[in-house]
Amino acid sequence: MAFVKVSPTLRLERKLWAAGDEIVVGIDEVGRGSWAGPVTVGAVVAPNEHLKGVRDSKLLNESNRNSAASDVRSWAKAIGIGHASHSECDLLGMTAALRLAAERALAQIRAAGYVPDRIVLDGKHDYLGLGSKVRTVIKGDQTVLSCAAASVVAKVTRDAMMVDEAEHYPHYGFDTNRGYPAPAHRTALEGYGPSSIHRRSWIFMDGLLWPSLKFERQPALF
Repeated sequence: MAFVKVSPTLRLERKLWAAGDEIVVGIDEVGRGSWAGPVTVGAVVAPNEHLKGVRDSKLLNESNRNSAASDVRSWAKAIGIGHASHSECDLLGMTAALRLAAERALAQIRAAGYVPDRIVLDGKHDYLGLGSKVRTVIKGDQTVLSCAAASVVAKVTRDAMMVDEAEHYPHYGFDTNRGYPAPAHRTALEGYGPSSIHRRSWIFMDGLLWPSLKFERQPALF
């Protein structure tokens, strides 16, 4: 049987609009599994018109992803992109860091005049903690257009940040691996130790030599 790619649609958004949720925001994150740099959350308010060429960011090559992000910026009613830094990931833990990044993204949406009636969150875990306002959708970035759009703009934004960081930390290959696990990245860590933007509380750091005081996780603030 031939594999058929499923394109994200506005089916869920239209169902929610019809039920009375006027402002529907799709949210997705990138950078959760990275060894360095921020975790980034994108939030998109979609209009009631389809946009072609948008997919989960992991399913697009860099050129198509950049093109899709440009299209999303012209198409969306509002876009928010929030970050939690590497140090915030260490201090808070990933769940609270994701919440913080999402809150920052949603603050931008609200500043643009869009107060969410419903948030569609990619995945099965509601790290926002907003109760019935949130609807989680497993593989939402592959099926829900606003989530796919959020995935694309978040990925392109974070990738650009990591390419900029590569100029300051040339040994780690951030311009190609974007801070994610890779053999050359691991080799650089073993040789040079972590940079100032690595997440030092991650378990893989335990076997590395690095200067300064040992990191101790602080209690979550959320």
